[in-house]
Amino acid sequence: MLYIGVDLGTSSVKLLAMDENGDIKKIVVREYPLHFPKRGWAEQDPEDWFDAVEDGFEELTSDLDTSLIEGVSFSGQMHGLVLLDEKDEVIRPAILWNDGRTVEECRYLNEVIGQEVISSYTANKALTGFTAPKLLWVKSNEPENFAKIKKIMLPKDYIAYRLSGVHCTDVSDASGMLLLDVENKRWSKEMLEICDIKEEQLAKVYESYEVVRTITQEMSDRLNLPTSCKVIAGGGDQAVGAVGTGTVGNGMCSVSLGTSGVVFISSKNFAVDDANALHSFAHADGKYHFMGVTLAAAASNKWWMDEILNTKEYNKEQEGITVLGENHVFYLPYLMGERTPHNNPKARGTFIGMVMDTTREDMTQAVLEGVAYSLRDCFEITKSLGVNVERIRISGGGSKSKLWCSIIANVLDVKVDKINSLEGPGFGAAILAAVGCGQYNTVEEATKKLIKVVETTEQNPDIVKKYEESYKIYKELYPTLKGVYEML
Repeated sequence: MLYIGVDLGTSSVKLLAMDENGDIKKIVVREYPLHFPKRGWAEQDPEDWFDAVEDGFEELTSDLDTSLIEGVSFSGQMHGLVLLDEKDEVIRPAILWNDGRTVEECRYLNEVIGQEVISSYTANKALTGFTAPKLLWVKSNEPENFAKIKKIMLPKDYIAYRLSGVHCTDVSDASGMLLLDVENKRWSKEMLEICDIKEEQLAKVYESYEVVRTITQEMSDRLNLPTSCKVIAGGGDQAVGAVGTGTVGNGMCSVSLGTSGVVFISSKNFAVDDANALHSFAHADGKYHFMGVTLAAAASNKWWMDEILNTKEYNKEQEGITVLGENHVFYLPYLMGERTPHNNPKARGTFIGMVMDTTREDMTQAVLEGVAYSLRDCFEITKSLGVNVERIRISGGGSKSKLWCSIIANVLDVKVDKINSLEGPGFGAAILAAVGCGQYNTVEEATKKLIKVVETTEQNPDIVKKYEESYKIYKELYPTLKGVYEML
């Protein structure tokens, strides 16, 4: 049998076909435009998404035995606001996760209503990327559009609706709307009242591996899929990406070392840290997860190499770094502000500790270490929730550096595993499709069979001790500089 994963990203959609053994048969990518109508705004036309998906299916199925396609599921960019009218037509362009227009709405939610109150309803605080603040913005700035709203959807769910005819969402993606009672996996009546919307305007909530419906006859004909093909709910990109790395079950952890750095920890138990520094969301495996974000992870290294050192020889620049845990230079990776744990968009990248004998290698090493320290900030919060992580699964472009993997292993004091799959969300979506179709009983069972560790980097106890002392210094830097960031 074949299972299709549709990964709806910010700049492109990836369609992946996988068989029951986890072998990837074909991958197709289609791009679509991203619009910035004003500074700080980001929008897309949902029809562009669907056109790309339809075009992608045409190529994907061109040389596959389509009678073997049993199910399709989704991964999607989170938080985006898609509004449909009574005819299920799109009212306005979707407002995306990276849109920053809702500063005032977030201030209202966190300060006027109160962060503790909002957290008691949703397990999270308001951030500009989340969906609920976008609804409040539309209500205040486009009342004529707000009045037309029949259904409120998320990006991937719009595609699932087009395929199934069902207004659906899943618990992991809905967790990032600031409208879901995450612990109980149901819409929060209090948040609906705050946003002046009714529950019938929201989609039905499914677990990520649940079947929504079989594909409609119209879509069967258009996409060359059998009418028996099941549409499985899918999930938000981070949760489904975690499925694609096998980060499911209790106490599993993955670190995505991409442009941003994401620490993702799966848990059987629901919990919320006191400061809402971590996202507390429902997971695509039926349980929960915690997530922390360093906004400029591999982006910090790319900036240092490309813009400052003016080189593309990333590996060569790291060759001279041979001693770990003794660097006297520190770097705070706040080039784009910071998310976890400080949630301060005004924070800025900072070097400190240079002296006359500081070398080029010291500075390069400081960048790699600074990102690792920032990731550890996320780990420290999870410890306060009683979650003990002994090893992580690492992915993303930064994970290609053995040096960086070693630094992370020693700063976090964990074993760092690489796995046999590099496809992340697309692969995870295909796994969810297989689970939904009954090929596997649970998401955890599927990932244990399909995903294997192929390389492990272990920590050195002596280096761990040295980094422990350096991390104490790192922790003092942000509070010391916070006022300076405000002045800048």
